[in-house]
Amino acid sequence: MNRKIFLEITMAKKQIDIQGRAVRQFCRQASRCRMCRSDELLEYLDLGFTPPADQFRTQEERGVPEIFYPLKVNLCLACGLSQLSHVVDPRVLYQHDYLYESSTTRTGQQHWEELSLSVIKRLGLSAGSLVVDIGSNDGTLLKFFKQKGMKVVGVDPALNIVKIANQQNKIKTICDFFSRRTAKSIKRKFGLASVITGTNVFAHVDDLVSLIKAVKFLLKRDGVFIFESPYFQNLVDQLQYDTIYHEHLSYLSLRPLRPFFAKFGMEVFAIEQTSIHGGSFRVYVGRKGVWSVDQSVGKLIKQEKSRGLHELDFMKKFAKRVYQNREDLNWLIEQLLHQGKRIVAVSASAKGMTLLNFCGLTRRQLEFVAEKSRLKIGRFTPGGKIPIVSDQKFLAEQPDYALLLAWNFSKEITKNLKPFSDRGGHFIIPVPKPKII
Repeated sequence: MNRKIFLEITMAKKQIDIQGRAVRQFCRQASRCRMCRSDELLEYLDLGFTPPADQFRTQEERGVPEIFYPLKVNLCLACGLSQLSHVVDPRVLYQHDYLYESSTTRTGQQHWEELSLSVIKRLGLSAGSLVVDIGSNDGTLLKFFKQKGMKVVGVDPALNIVKIANQQNKIKTICDFFSRRTAKSIKRKFGLASVITGTNVFAHVDDLVSLIKAVKFLLKRDGVFIFESPYFQNLVDQLQYDTIYHEHLSYLSLRPLRPFFAKFGMEVFAIEQTSIHGGSFRVYVGRKGVWSVDQSVGKLIKQEKSRGLHELDFMKKFAKRVYQNREDLNWLIEQLLHQGKRIVAVSASAKGMTLLNFCGLTRRQLEFVAEKSRLKIGRFTPGGKIPIVSDQKFLAEQPDYALLLAWNFSKEITKNLKPFSDRGGHFIIPVPKPKII
């Protein structure tokens, strides 16, 4: 056998061995529903094997083997919760150079300020009330609560992001996963919380039982837990399958949540719909009987019953639409390449990494990914290893087409990159149906 081929085969076998051992060590298959504990879990969507969506490699790390984990979705036939079939160790996902900053977009900042105003008004919070944010990132949300006179504490496991929160943004932030131990420490130093928030965090947690026990321990009797997550109905209706990645363990709707919280003597008493991240819902939870239940709760339950969101046949039809989207997007891009067009991507979002890996898009189709975040520029996308460059370089290069990965911020991004379209460039929006704008 040719020595070069022999070495390539040997290295490939070694890579497969590394991959297998890493998956067995840092990933487990879920055997029971994380809310109702039923073992009636059936798979309806398979997005293949992908690396963690937020692990952008540096130039020096490019040669380090990437680990690809299963990305599949199950439906719990008992309570209706959609959830990932495999759980990746959170230390793999969050404690290695985490690069998402909640302050990156103006749209995001406006949303966090609106959230703080809405919560203060709805709950009638007085100055000095303690607000604790789980997964507080760089402290952007807490900054707005602090400006309005609240006492604030953040909890986040990403060391590099916590440094930004503490040192640059002056938001007291504990570097840890939120737990009973963390809650005890906060209670001892700062007292009981009037509000505990978790924006885009509740769906990331595997052990929800321990989370809610710790939350209830830290809350005042009339304290409120508020979490915000992409609403699953919007994901299905708008074919937002790219928001499925390893950090997002659960895909939330109201039906499974009510019996889950009831087990802890708590209840959902209000729902607010928001436009952030393609359509999210803000869920207010308190001790049972303390807060009157708003009509928004019953309204959403009725709405969900009229749809097929918790039925296996309906979700299998959703999966077929996902596979069709992949075919349509690849066909569009290949047509443009055959016409000699230059194509890049814009915004190295986590959802974008699901899309690129699921659709098999690499440097063959996309020259680079343009990005605003200083933490990602100069790195490479997970899986496809596409280089990430600044928006300024993107504008200087003036390609023909740009695949817009963070479609949830499309208005802001297209406005920021208006010179590109003014000079004849076109954006491609990938979901729910690929289209050129």
